[in-house]
Amino acid sequence: MNAELLAVLEYWEREKGISRDVLVRAVEEALVSAARRAIGPARDLRCSIDAKTGAIKAFARLIVSDKIISKHDQISVGEARRLKADAQIGDEVEVEVTPADFGRIAAQNARQAVMQQLRKAEKQLILEEFKDRVGDIVSGVVRRFERSDVVVDLGRYEALLPNRERVPTEEYQAGERVRAFVKAVETTAHGPEIILSRADPLFVIKLFQLEVAEISDGTIEVKAIAREPGYRTKLAVHSRDPKVDPVGACVGLRGQRVKNIVRELNNEKVDIIPWSSDIRTYVNAALSPAKLKAFEVDEVGKRVKIIVSNDQLSLAIGRRGQNARLTSKLTGWYVDIEEEVVTPELGFEEKVDEAVHGLADVAGITEAQARLLVLMGFHSFDDLAQAEVEDLQSNPDIGDQAVAILAAVQAEAARRRGGEASSSPGAP
Repeated sequence: MNAELLAVLEYWEREKGISRDVLVRAVEEALVSAARRAIGPARDLRCSIDAKTGAIKAFARLIVSDKIISKHDQISVGEARRLKADAQIGDEVEVEVTPADFGRIAAQNARQAVMQQLRKAEKQLILEEFKDRVGDIVSGVVRRFERSDVVVDLGRYEALLPNRERVPTEEYQAGERVRAFVKAVETTAHGPEIILSRADPLFVIKLFQLEVAEISDGTIEVKAIAREPGYRTKLAVHSRDPKVDPVGACVGLRGQRVKNIVRELNNEKVDIIPWSSDIRTYVNAALSPAKLKAFEVDEVGKRVKIIVSNDQLSLAIGRRGQNARLTSKLTGWYVDIEEEVVTPELGFEEKVDEAVHGLADVAGITEAQARLLVLMGFHSFDDLAQAEVEDLQSNPDIGDQAVAILAAVQAEAARRRGGEASSSPGAP
C-alpha cells in the first residue's frame, strides 16, 4: 500500500501539478472514514501519512482521567504519563491507535474516496488557472466522446466541448488536434469544468484579434458580428484612423489574413463589412453584392424595407434567407426584402381598349361610339372636349350623332368642374 500510494501521489504531482502537501492532506482526510470503520468510535480521530515513506498512522485525542468510563474517549493517568510526562487529569493526550492491518484496510476502503479527493484538488486548480483565461483560444487533443459532447485534453486538464457549442458541419476524431474558445469555467456538482466553444461568434472575433494586428492594438474596432456556425459569418469593422482601411486590413495582402481564419473555420464564408452609422449605407454594404433599388426606413420600429429587381432577389435574400437573416442580426434592424413590382407595358390593342373604356364612362356615349371616336384620334376626354361638331360629322358612322355626343361631353365637363369647385377650399 505504501509504495502504491507514493506512486499515485508522485503521478498526480508530476502530471497534474498538484503539490505533495495538498495531496497528502486530501488523502489523510479520506482515510479518516476508513479508520473509523477499522478502529471503531474514537475521539477526534485523525490520520497522517509520512510524505517520504508513505507510512499511515491513526491518532485519537483522549482525555486524561483517574477513572476510565469510556476507553474510546479517556486514558488513565499512568498511560498518559508514559506518553507525556507532565500529563494531568483533564489534559488531552494524542494516542496512536493504528491497527496492525490498517494499511490493507485503508487500501480496500479508501481508494475511491482518495481519488475523489484528488479530483477535487485538481478541479480547484482548474478554477484557479482558468478563471482568468475565459475568452482565450486554447489548443487540445480530442480524447473521447460523452454522448454528443467532446472531451478535449489540454495537457494538464481536460475540457468539455458541449454539443451546443459544436459547429454542426464539423466532425471530430479521437486524437485530432482542435483549437477552441474558452467560453466559461462553470462550477458543477462535480466541481469546476472548462467549457469550450467553436460555435460562439466571439471565437471568430478572437481569431481576427490574433491575426490582425490593427484589431489587437485598437486601431480597428469590431462593431458587430452575426454568425451561423459552419456556414457564414458577417463582421462589421470600423477604423479609428481615417488612413487605415478596415476591410483591407482584415483581408490582408492577397487575402492572406482572412484565408487563415477561413481555414481554421473549415471554409466557413466570412464577409467583412465596413460599419456605418447611416442605416442605408450599412445595410447596402451588408447585402453586397446584391444591388438594391429603394429603401423605406422606419426609425421608430427599426425596420428597413428594401426593394430589389427580380434578378437580384435571390442574391439579396441568400440561400434559405441566410443573407437577409444575418444582415438583420448584424445591424439590429428588421430587414424586409421585396421584389420590385413592374407594370407590363400595354400593347396597341390594350391601349385602344383603355381609351374606349375611358370615353364610354361618359354618360350619353355608348361603347360603339367611343370606339369610333378613338379610331378617329380622340384618345381621351380632354381631346374630345376640344372637338367641334364638324370634326365628328366628318365620320359618316357618327353623322347626326355628333351633336348629342358633344352635348354629353359638355355636361360631363360641367359636372367635373362642379366637383372640383365643391372640393376646393372655401367652397360653399
